[in-house]
Amino acid sequence: MITVSNVSLRFGGRKLFEDVNLKFTPGNCYGVIGANGAGKSTFLKILSGEIEPNTGEVHIDPNTRMSVLKQDHYAFDEYEVLETVIMGNKRLYDIMKEKDALYAKADFSEEDGIKAAELEGEFADMNGWEAESDASSLLQGLGIGTDMHYKRMSELAESDKVKVLLAQALFGNPGILILDEPTNGLDLKAINWLEDFLLEFEGIVIVVSHDRHFLNTVCTVMADVDFGKIKFYVGNYDFWYESSQLALKMAKEQNKKKEEKIKELQEFIARFSANASKSKQATSRKKLLEKITLDDIQPSSRRYPFVGFKPEREVGNDILVVEGLTKTIDGVKVLDNVSFRVNKDDKIAFIGDNDIAITTLFKIITGEMEADAGEYKWGITITTSYFPKDNTEFFENCELNLVEWLRQYAGNTLEEQSESYLRGFLGRMLFSGEEALKKAKVLSGGEKVRCMLSRMMLSTANVLILDQPTNHLDLESITAVNNGLRDFKSVVLFSSHDHQFVQTIANRIIDIKEDGSIVDRVMTYDEYLEFSGKTK
Repeated sequence: MITVSNVSLRFGGRKLFEDVNLKFTPGNCYGVIGANGAGKSTFLKILSGEIEPNTGEVHIDPNTRMSVLKQDHYAFDEYEVLETVIMGNKRLYDIMKEKDALYAKADFSEEDGIKAAELEGEFADMNGWEAESDASSLLQGLGIGTDMHYKRMSELAESDKVKVLLAQALFGNPGILILDEPTNGLDLKAINWLEDFLLEFEGIVIVVSHDRHFLNTVCTVMADVDFGKIKFYVGNYDFWYESSQLALKMAKEQNKKKEEKIKELQEFIARFSANASKSKQATSRKKLLEKITLDDIQPSSRRYPFVGFKPEREVGNDILVVEGLTKTIDGVKVLDNVSFRVNKDDKIAFIGDNDIAITTLFKIITGEMEADAGEYKWGITITTSYFPKDNTEFFENCELNLVEWLRQYAGNTLEEQSESYLRGFLGRMLFSGEEALKKAKVLSGGEKVRCMLSRMMLSTANVLILDQPTNHLDLESITAVNNGLRDFKSVVLFSSHDHQFVQTIANRIIDIKEDGSIVDRVMTYDEYLEFSGKTK
């Protein structure tokens, strides 16, 4: 158990949270959520002892080992992969090194022998003889083959280093796991493996993630950082989000009878209880949900952007025809004789292990890149708006403020060029007041994405093309974009690594394979994963 008592933290004059009192218990996975800057990662650092709170304390059973996912991908470059994983259990690793040093001594004494025997006993108690096989098993589960286990970390690609550090955190059956963005850089197979691992994990898991599907799968409790407090909500992310929206609705309907509110709450809880996706969690979660009262749910203080796309005209029958597109990048054929036709009401997710192939296809059909062979043709009724994965050229060295920046992409009428009209679009993306007058060149990654979305909404295009639009966004903005594209009454072509985003928007999947060919299926993402054997 972790007991947090009266913990408060301030940075300068700013209060992150105050008088936090919580108990984390084994068998639960806690998802820490909150707006950007609310202090999610900081709270994890307090729990791990990396940061001291201004007041209060964190008590952890001294016999319980805590493991924290390391964020520095270069810290272990001089070590071998397998050794790096075993370092996750510091005491076990220290014993191994101390034993090796003793046995290597030329003048091995009787005293050394007694010490070695003590170390061997402790080593055996810690299942040290299984350490290498356990580490190897974790690595293989995450997709790091045995051929890489004795390479130095410096030889690995960045994506593989992420997996090794995750294996390091999971190694040795810790009692507490603290994971900050554990799915970043992981492929679908590795994420599925991690979900299964955490569902079977018997200790305490505390995780920060922007992956809603992951939070929904593994979390039993959400720890919401809001109003300068941290409060527990039983259930996964979707339950927390829907309950906070329900609370907001109820707050606006003050005159509604309490009996009506209770009935609405009971129906809501019953729906979420019935839809529990994991049998292991379903029973305990259902019991806890049924104990929730009206006072237990609160509206969030978070501000959600509004994303809404309105096409100026309906698409005709001819939208886009792609015939035999082929393209080689740096000697690698990323597209090979790709052909497909886009139909009315299509919302197509382009997936595949090679992001460059998808970006290349989008650049070709938007006229930003020439194909080596093949052709494409847009219908005469079509207007497009393109969200590129790299938006640097739109903001680099740009001296314009945000109103002036957005004006470049507006229509030519007096109304469309007016400041009030442009501020309306910026305001939907949370740039209000003085925020709308900041320089475009100083924006953060997430702010740039929100500006690009404002630009797309301004366009009134009837076909939207988006390459990884959720990169750099917080959960609130991801949810807003998700809802906006789901509700868009026209054609969407997009790519994303966000499972829930793809599942809730796409009605057709085009999978670009390693050899540049495609598999094209009219089905949801989950149906395609099952069809292609990629589910767990």
